[in-house]
Amino acid sequence: MNNPTGETLSPASAVDPLSGSHASLRENSPGLRRGIRIGLLTGGDDKSYALGLASALLAQGVSLDFIGSDAVDGPMLHDNPRINFLNLRGSQREDVGFARKLFRVLAYYGRLIRYAAGARAPIFHILWNNKFEFIDRVILMLYYGLLGKKIVLTAHNVNMRKRDGYDSWWNRMSLRVQYGLAHHTFVHTDRMRRELIADFSVPQSKVTVIPFGINNTSPVTSIAGRESRQRLGIGYDHKTLLFFGQIAPYKGLNYLIDAFADLAKRDKSYRLVIAGKVKRGYADYWKKVKNTISSRGLQDRIVERIEHIPETDVEVHFKAADVLILAYTNIFQSGVLFLGYSFGLPVIATDTGSLREDIVEGETGFVCQPRDATDLARTVGHYFNSELFRDLERRREEIKRYANERYSWTKVAEITRKVYEKLNAQEGR
Repeated sequence: MNNPTGETLSPASAVDPLSGSHASLRENSPGLRRGIRIGLLTGGDDKSYALGLASALLAQGVSLDFIGSDAVDGPMLHDNPRINFLNLRGSQREDVGFARKLFRVLAYYGRLIRYAAGARAPIFHILWNNKFEFIDRVILMLYYGLLGKKIVLTAHNVNMRKRDGYDSWWNRMSLRVQYGLAHHTFVHTDRMRRELIADFSVPQSKVTVIPFGINNTSPVTSIAGRESRQRLGIGYDHKTLLFFGQIAPYKGLNYLIDAFADLAKRDKSYRLVIAGKVKRGYADYWKKVKNTISSRGLQDRIVERIEHIPETDVEVHFKAADVLILAYTNIFQSGVLFLGYSFGLPVIATDTGSLREDIVEGETGFVCQPRDATDLARTVGHYFNSELFRDLERRREEIKRYANERYSWTKVAEITRKVYEKLNAQEGR
């Protein structure tokens, strides 16, 4: 269903699409009368996180205005009367001209401003910012404040530009404004909390650590590991490593290639799958990696799928692999780790950020030194000689159980709801 603002709405949203009001539903549902309504601003990205959190919050009795895009749309957004899906961002296809992209972004900001002006939700929860950082971090934050909204942030990265090596005074200034204007900020690790407090002077009382919810939105079918390997052109007896996600320097793919070259020289059964698109601005980095692959003669042992991997194809890569490799040089937390765990795949990760805290040595994976191809190769060899690999099929089920218990969306939603209730009580005083 379309409304005059151009957003696509679910049938439950038809009464008042801009305010999120469901008059008849509110009158007939005790849960709605008691519950709180939140404006969940997803930035139109990270479908697994946005839908995982939304589903768990609904189970906690929270009602939502879900501000999203085509990219985060899903059936659950249309079949629950307590969720008001506002597709304000629409299509984010890259294969259009600059003028079209600019029009889409400006139209989205216009719709977002209009939504905020009429929204009944007293709290806006920002999961991701949008295209223009200064607008989101400064102008929109000030605008939401003028409207009397309480603002909650989820900082998946405290300072992403610092991680990527191109931080600036301007970037830090706008981040300081956003963190300062937010009424509460969620982070995923204690180390992130400490950085937020130290670098941006955020009071400790305004920061809460929450788990990174397990990815449970990727479709899972009955396809087995053997068939998954066949689809990728990998033999059943091959020792298969997986690199998954965007390609950028901080992911350490160049160190993985050096380590793989050493492993492949000693054992011809090793294979590496590289699945993911090149992050914008890093085409030259990928070109250098490709040159290394060619110069080392590794082309026949590496499966490359250098593109965005559709949700329907994700499980094939994780079921085909024996181990997930996270060779990060700089990171706080990785959603790919939890995606791997959701498929029961062990992980070898570098000891950077808080990755060590989420790996049980010998049970869910192993840790190695960052920026050290030799140690990475040694750790991979150790893994394939370990009990974890020898009993991999049974261990996969144990890893899935472990992840679902420790990184439960229910836990995330319980903590989040309590913050909402506290801020809402402050609003009422």
